[in-house]
Amino acid sequence: MMRGNINLGKVIGIPLRLHYTWFIIFVLLTFSLVFYPLGGPPYPPIEQRILLGVLTSLLFFASIITHELAHSILAIRNNIPVKEITLFVFGGISQITKEATHPRAEFSIAIVGPLTSLALAGIFYGLYLLLAGIQQILAASLMQWLARINVILAVFNLIPGFPLDGGRILRALVWYRIHDYHRATRIATKVGQGIAYAFIAGGIAIIFAPRLLWFNGLWFILIGWFLRDAARASYQQVLLRDVLIGITVRQVTDYGCPLIPPDMHLRDVAEQYILPTGRSCFPVTRGAELEGMVTLQQIKKIPRTSWATTSVQDIMTPASKLKTVHVDQDVLSVLQEMEGENIKHIPVIEAGKVVGMINREELIRFLRTRADLGVRHTSG
Repeated sequence: MMRGNINLGKVIGIPLRLHYTWFIIFVLLTFSLVFYPLGGPPYPPIEQRILLGVLTSLLFFASIITHELAHSILAIRNNIPVKEITLFVFGGISQITKEATHPRAEFSIAIVGPLTSLALAGIFYGLYLLLAGIQQILAASLMQWLARINVILAVFNLIPGFPLDGGRILRALVWYRIHDYHRATRIATKVGQGIAYAFIAGGIAIIFAPRLLWFNGLWFILIGWFLRDAARASYQQVLLRDVLIGITVRQVTDYGCPLIPPDMHLRDVAEQYILPTGRSCFPVTRGAELEGMVTLQQIKKIPRTSWATTSVQDIMTPASKLKTVHVDQDVLSVLQEMEGENIKHIPVIEAGKVVGMINREELIRFLRTRADLGVRHTSG
């Protein structure tokens, strides 16, 4: 999950989020459409150009959402839950909670995105012909641009570099041929990284080539950099799923974590719990019912001279603002949530009572240990 997301609501039950980097491409795209208008001279007034620029940019991103929804719908039909769709600087991404279990499912989920973009291109081109026929030149130019950009979107996504749609199609085909999901993923990842380095090299060549726009070269380098990092991250995500699949919160919970009463003073917390154990985060409970959580960082903000008179409940984070997990939840989804929202500790609940804590650093160490021992789930 990307950090820095804005929640836009839900589409067919799937959360739609906007990463802050989306505003970069939105501003650049709108700016270019305002100052380099579609359709050529004579240009309309600046107010109309701004309106058309914003409208075109929004329709473009609506096309991206439609592209991602197509992936999501096929994934759900193949019993693969979709956690969310996020728009960011390079387009959109559907975050699924598990991988396809068969190459045919992988192929269909991957191919439907580019096919949807091509279908949208056909619709926009039909509208272009209709509007051009009735002399609505500016609106026709807008539709023509949207048709072209959807074709470009489809072609770009068909590049056989994992994790692009084309890379997933390649993985599905290799997986179908060799019957080894992990080896197919490695092959698709290597191809993706090779294509990424080709983009970077091409971008450098464009920058130093005569009579070519150096700015285009920067875009090639940026895209290549993104593809390289995305290929690595996607492969690591596959390994992560395999290492943690079947592991529940119960197996990684710290059951020895002390439960602190809300009326305990900070001096007592420091002397009885922090100094002897070295722990830095504690659930605050009344009985076994969660009241909140207190951390070493919160305590350090209070002057030592006030520790004897300041109680835990005065500084704790209340339960209403805390994430909690159940002992039977799968660890993978919990770790993804902790990473995505930068959460270091989460209280663990069983039968409505606090039974322990999950520490992100300890969870990552657990993950690395299993990876070092070669423990992983096997799939066909």
